[in-house]
Amino acid sequence: MLPPFRLERFFAEHEFSAPHLLCASDGETLTVAELLDLVPGAAEGLARLRLGYTDSRGAPELRAAIAGLYETVTPDDILVHVGAEEAIYTFMRAALSPGDQVVATTPSYQSLTDVARSLSCRVAAWRCDPAWGFAPDMAELDSLLDGRAKVLVVNFPHNPTGYLPTRGAFAAMLELAGERGARVFSDEVYRFSEADGVPTLPAACDLDPGAVSLGVLSKSFGLAGLRVGWVACRDRELLARMATVKDYLSICGSGPSEFLAGCALAAREPLLARMRALLSGNRRLLETFFLDRADLFHFVAPRGGLTAFPGLVSGDADAFCREALEKAGLLLLPGRLYGEEWPGRFRIGFGRADFAENLERLAGFCRIWNRGPAGRNGAGRSK
Repeated sequence: MLPPFRLERFFAEHEFSAPHLLCASDGETLTVAELLDLVPGAAEGLARLRLGYTDSRGAPELRAAIAGLYETVTPDDILVHVGAEEAIYTFMRAALSPGDQVVATTPSYQSLTDVARSLSCRVAAWRCDPAWGFAPDMAELDSLLDGRAKVLVVNFPHNPTGYLPTRGAFAAMLELAGERGARVFSDEVYRFSEADGVPTLPAACDLDPGAVSLGVLSKSFGLAGLRVGWVACRDRELLARMATVKDYLSICGSGPSEFLAGCALAAREPLLARMRALLSGNRRLLETFFLDRADLFHFVAPRGGLTAFPGLVSGDADAFCREALEKAGLLLLPGRLYGEEWPGRFRIGFGRADFAENLERLAGFCRIWNRGPAGRNGAGRSK
C-alpha cells in the first residue's frame, strides 16, 4: 500500500486557497499564446492537431527534441510520461522486486522512496548534511551500497536544499554505484536552473549507459501545466519494462501537451534564459534576506534548483509556517513533510515572479513573529 503523499496532500489543502505562495517548486509560467509566439508556425500547427491517441512512447518529434538535451542518447532512448511522478512510479515498478535494497538521498520527494517501500523494498537514507552545505558523505555511500543495493536514487540540483555536487563528485557517485552493482536513478528535474557561475552537471545517462535520467518541463522551463516528463536511458530493455507499467497508468500522453512541449524545446534557449534571469535576481534577494537575519535562521545558499531549505535558530517550523499563513497569508512548506528529522526547517521557493513582494511580506511577518512569546528565546529582537 502506498501511504498518503504528505507534500501533495498539503498542497491539495492550501495551494489554491492561500493568498501568497512562497514555497512553490516550479518556475514562473507563461500563456499558451506566449509560448506559441516563440516558434514560427506553431499556432497554426496546434490548430491543425488531431485529437486522437498519441504514441505511448511519446510523439516521435518530441522524443527527438528531448534527446537533444543529452550527449549520448537517441529518440529511442526516451520514454515520455505524464509528468515526472508517473516516470518515478514506472521505474520503481519495472526495476525493483520485493526485498531489494534502495539507497536514496534524503530529504527527498516522497515518491522517490515510498514507491519502493510499497513494493516491500528496503530503503536506506543517504543524508544531505546541513553542516556540510547539504553535501552527502561519500564514505557513508560506500557503506550503504556495500554490494547489496539494487538502486541508488540521487536528486541534483537537490529538492529542497538546492545542493549541487561538482562534476567530479557526481561522477564518483555513479562510479561507486557501478562498482557495487547498483543502477542509478538520477532525478534531474531541476537541471538548467544552476546559480550564476555554477556549471550544469552532465546527465547521469550520458555518464553511465545503465543510469536513468529523469526530466520534466515543470521547473526550469516553467511549464508545469503541460504535465510532460520523461526518462532518458540507454538500457532499452528497462525502458520496455517501464512502458509495460505505463500501460496500466496514462497509456499515452495528451496530444496538445506533447505538441506544446515540442514547442518549448524548440524555444529552449529563450525559455531557459528567461528563467535564468528571474532566478538570478531572486537568488540575490533570497541570500540577502537570510544573511541579514542570521540571528533567526540557519541558511545555506542553493547552488541550483528553485528552492531552499532554511532552518530556525530556535522554535518549531510547523508553528512558524502555520503563523505565516494565518497572519501574513504566506504559504511555506514545513520541513516535517520531508520527514520527522527536519522539524526546524522549511522550504521556500524562489522561482516565481512575485517572489520579491512575497519576501517583503515574510520580512513583515518575521518582525511580528520575533517579538512573540512562542520559543523565540524571548529575545525580542527585531529587524
